[in-house]
Amino acid sequence: MRVYVPLTLPALAEAHKTGELGSGPLVAYAVTPALREWYLSEDIEELEYAALSRAALASLRLLAADPDAVRRRVVVAVDVPDRAASADPDRGLEPSALGEVTVTTAVPLAKAAAVHVDAEDAEPDVAAAADALEAADGGDDDAQSAVDGADDHELLWYATQEIPNLVGLA
Repeated sequence: MRVYVPLTLPALAEAHKTGELGSGPLVAYAVTPALREWYLSEDIEELEYAALSRAALASLRLLAADPDAVRRRVVVAVDVPDRAASADPDRGLEPSALGEVTVTTAVPLAKAAAVHVDAEDAEPDVAAAADALEAADGGDDDAQSAVDGADDHELLWYATQEIPNLVGLA
């Protein structure tokens, strides 16, 4: 199963240093039954993109909690055994949990397929989105507009061999 693990650049640097994204359990995003139902598509590429987008929002939440992190969203795409990731059926249709899975095993960075990171020019919009996230969660439409502004930036694709260069940014 392909899962998308939300991180920050400092967390990616730590993963690069330790060789693993986490020892489990850790939160990731994947194409779950609830995500399929919400997205209303059978196109696997569209569904994978939706899961990646959910992970990008989770990365934004990590940035909001870490004011010292470079304001770029980071998502690592990694393949794990199907039995290693599971969705919580009680939270499956909650908007905040769409696509969310718990990975129960260690996730070696060597299993990563790719890394997705914002470009440098996205930093001002990502910073504004991270600052506005709490107000957006509270229903503030202007704040939600700022959060949506981060989505105007596509995450760039990087090969795993490029991680050392990426973490130099952290």
